[in-house]
Amino acid sequence: MNHFGWQPDRQAATPIHKQIEEYLKEKIIHGEWTIGTKIPSQRTLAEVFHVNRSTIVTALDELTAAGLIAGRRGGGTKVVNNTWSLMASSPPPNWNAYVEAGIHRPNLPTIKEINDAEFRTDMIRLGTGELSPELLPNKQMQTIFQQLAVRKMSLGYEEAKGDLYLRQQLTKHLKKLGIHTSPSSILIVSGSLQALQLISLGLLHPGSSVLLERPSYLYSVHVFQSAGIRLFGIPMDEQGIQTSIMQKYKKQYNGALLYTIPSFHNPTGTLMTEERRKDLMALCEKLSLPLIEDDVYRDLWIDSAAPRPLKARDKNGMVLYLGSMSKSVSPGLRIGWVIGPEPVVERLSDIKMQTDYGSSALSQWAAAEWLSSGLYEEHLVEIRNQLKIRRDTVIELLDKHFADIASWEIPTGGFYIWVRILPPLSIRDLFEQALKEGILLNPGHLYDRDATQYIRISYSYASLAELEKGIVRLAKIAKRLITAK
Repeated sequence: MNHFGWQPDRQAATPIHKQIEEYLKEKIIHGEWTIGTKIPSQRTLAEVFHVNRSTIVTALDELTAAGLIAGRRGGGTKVVNNTWSLMASSPPPNWNAYVEAGIHRPNLPTIKEINDAEFRTDMIRLGTGELSPELLPNKQMQTIFQQLAVRKMSLGYEEAKGDLYLRQQLTKHLKKLGIHTSPSSILIVSGSLQALQLISLGLLHPGSSVLLERPSYLYSVHVFQSAGIRLFGIPMDEQGIQTSIMQKYKKQYNGALLYTIPSFHNPTGTLMTEERRKDLMALCEKLSLPLIEDDVYRDLWIDSAAPRPLKARDKNGMVLYLGSMSKSVSPGLRIGWVIGPEPVVERLSDIKMQTDYGSSALSQWAAAEWLSSGLYEEHLVEIRNQLKIRRDTVIELLDKHFADIASWEIPTGGFYIWVRILPPLSIRDLFEQALKEGILLNPGHLYDRDATQYIRISYSYASLAELEKGIVRLAKIAKRLITAK
């Protein structure tokens, strides 16, 4: 849903439909909505401005009569160039054509809806994969920035691979996980998503094939597909990716590399077992198949620590290891890292310098302070305790309200529970009805187009009260839809 940062003034003498008409006209006249722009639907505008649909119809009728917009059956309503004032001037550029010609694919429509709805204050966010505002370490962050204020630090650009002190602290942190590396083999990035973008640009060519778990977070973002790279999913079981069939997929699709989230997988929450990790590494070495290990959830274990990373078993430079503080400390810090062979890190750092000239120096200094001061480990203890409370609460609620219509596995860490709705049900209808009632979900098809009976429930973001209210209400909606079939 669109948010314009404006609402009609209900105390003003000007009728509300007229205020909306003038607001939309201003967006057209000042070039925010150029010729050919498809404007939001009547239903969307009514929801955004909190008015009846008839009010929107009246405002749009006036804009149509003025020759500013025109509706076509099946094509929606678009901005047109039919007014005398516009026709008298030179035709403006067709920015729509430029937008459609861009090589980076747009988000999936459902993800756009989710991204917009996440900024609504009245929404219970049962799908959001980040820490709740009440779990973010605001006091510790203030302390860290106060300490930085008395230190001499550069406000300029950092070197290509990132701040050396941060990379030195990371080598110490990673050594605890069994990963032995040096600062020269580490690249600081603005979150693991940027790492994937750099890999897609610097290491793969259009037409390459990437193997991955199915379902997978990677299906929900177009970073690889926009680079012309094809994704081929390998099914999972309760131990992780099914290595027994990997060789067939590697041969059939000529896989260039494998992308995996072995620890508290997104979206299923699955923890790859020790035995499966051994099998995976042995098979990848046999097939000469490089891996991207996305390990951003590793530190968020609840019951017990995850097995050693795949990178800790890597003796031949097979694994590119991705880590981040976005899930454990703050999504706003925007600090992540890539560990790999030096030539690869050099290549990725060169591309990063070409795109953004390095991650935020202030964020890098803060991240280094988190690691060097011991605050990071202290913070993780508290976060794990809070996540356990939240996970157990949601499992109890699911047992009470969903046991007769759904199934799930209990995750041992991370943020997510992968819930399968058992009776045939349109998850799209469930998503839309829930959204109308102030509940935001992540449908399963975002992570696997065939996961049409699944939803991803996150226990990390909503408050405990919201989790209870949202799940109780969601169960009623789901049962109502099932009964209506």
